[in-house]
Amino acid sequence: MKECPCGSAKPLATCCGPYLEGAPAPTAEAVMRSRYSAHVLGNADYLAATLSEDQRADHDEEQARQSFADTKWLGLEIRRTELGGEADETGQVEFVARYRSGQQHAVHHELSYFTREEGRWVFAGCKMNPKAPTVRVEKIGRNAPCTCGSGKKYKKCCGA
Repeated sequence: MKECPCGSAKPLATCCGPYLEGAPAPTAEAVMRSRYSAHVLGNADYLAATLSEDQRADHDEEQARQSFADTKWLGLEIRRTELGGEADETGQVEFVARYRSGQQHAVHHELSYFTREEGRWVFAGCKMNPKAPTVRVEKIGRNAPCTCGSGKKYKKCCGA
């Protein structure tokens, strides 16, 4: 049995295969993985079929087919998902895909947005190279009161 290109370690026939043949993907992550598999396998029809109505307006199928000849996909890593379950109407999947174009190795990092149209998950857009939210950390001075509420200076209490 051929292993699925999406990296699930499952056979293609029981992983992305049914979706590539027309079965609806149950989650946003499943349609994202199957779209990656479609890129690997050169299935431009599936890529077009899983675009939202808005995305189809800008889709160039000939350009997609040309990219298949130039690109060798090397692996997929799902970083996180948000919503996109069987009961949801929208979802997000952040992923990193490695590929080679010609002799150059590259990384494609994307936060994909998915929505349901007529009950089926479709790709609705993306943000390239998403950044994690900035985390602000407040520095506690050594002579400041301890944050635990003991009434002692930080340096004599929790900062010791």
